[in-house]
Amino acid sequence: MNKYALVLKVLLGWLLLHQPLAAQEKPGLIKRAFNAVINDTSSIERPKFIAYPTVAYAPETKWEFGASALYVYYANRDTLNRLSEINAFTFVTLESQNGLWLDHALYSDQSKRFFLGKLRFQRFPLIYYGIGPRVSGEELAIIDAGSIAIRERVLRKITGGLYLGLEMDYQRLSNVSVETLSGSGFDRPRGLGGYSNFGLGLGLVYDNRHNVLNVREGFFGETGFLRYDESWGSDFNFTNYFLDARYYLPVNDNQVFASQLFFSNVEGEAPFNQLALLGGETLMRGYYTGRYRDNTYLAGQVEYRFLPLSFSKRWGAAAFFGAGTVGNNLGDLQLENVKIAGGVGVRFLIFKSKDIYTRFDIAFSEDGPGFYFFVGEAF
Repeated sequence: MNKYALVLKVLLGWLLLHQPLAAQEKPGLIKRAFNAVINDTSSIERPKFIAYPTVAYAPETKWEFGASALYVYYANRDTLNRLSEINAFTFVTLESQNGLWLDHALYSDQSKRFFLGKLRFQRFPLIYYGIGPRVSGEELAIIDAGSIAIRERVLRKITGGLYLGLEMDYQRLSNVSVETLSGSGFDRPRGLGGYSNFGLGLGLVYDNRHNVLNVREGFFGETGFLRYDESWGSDFNFTNYFLDARYYLPVNDNQVFASQLFFSNVEGEAPFNQLALLGGETLMRGYYTGRYRDNTYLAGQVEYRFLPLSFSKRWGAAAFFGAGTVGNNLGDLQLENVKIAGGVGVRFLIFKSKDIYTRFDIAFSEDGPGFYFFVGEAF
């Protein structure tokens, strides 16, 4: 197994669906795609849809082929409402792995209700390095399993941008097979044989963002807890407390300074893959998800965005930096265990009327580079 898991998603083409035209006026597919993406001639209040194929490569999966889709709209086609988005991604690999991801942020009329969530169905290998902030770079095991993760918030406006509501989370790991890579073996973590956990809790959210895919100004903050308990069907008893705060400061018409602080603390007997996980495609880019894991996780990041660059109407760029660490508890977090990562990225404006960009980021960490291609900003 190669030490680094480098994933590069390459955009192969665009397939877009837009408003119907009269048969005698309907242009060809290439011209329609060009008008939809480059010219973006549809009115701003109309819903927009885009779908495109992707290709990726990683040592543990070999070649991956997939498709991504994005649907955005304003409730009641009223541009004074916040922009809602549904983002989907599905893939298969040459190693017989597959998955379906679905993320959404949906606002009702006048933002009275807010539905924020994600879904993950996949058969995909997990690289396990151990638990704690000082694990080595040695891969201890490859854990191949079927996994389901469903996280949903159902929130109602209290006043202004303040929401209160129910937090729900379901996670299942099944049909597990473990390939030990360490010659001396390793301590088998809790939940390695598989598990099913259902969490319930409360969440308090403040959100005054207008466009969740590209925030130019505003604040998003979420705090709450999720309780997993055997009394309602979970295999393990534990509680997860969390805080996520994001602030966006416009520097001028085309430049934004974005910042995020994230904290997670798990109390009880959580399985290894529901501990606090450092790394991923949004926070601590450059580290594999779960490269470091423990009960407590504290991280922050900043990003400076040029949307667009001064000499272009469609191309933008960004530079970002993050730092974080994990520990057994809050008092166990130490400065010497802090990991850092940073990088740069390019942006391309795909929906001019709705101010939505694709991003391609290259991030660097102590483990090497990571590559990320998505629609919308990382946070």
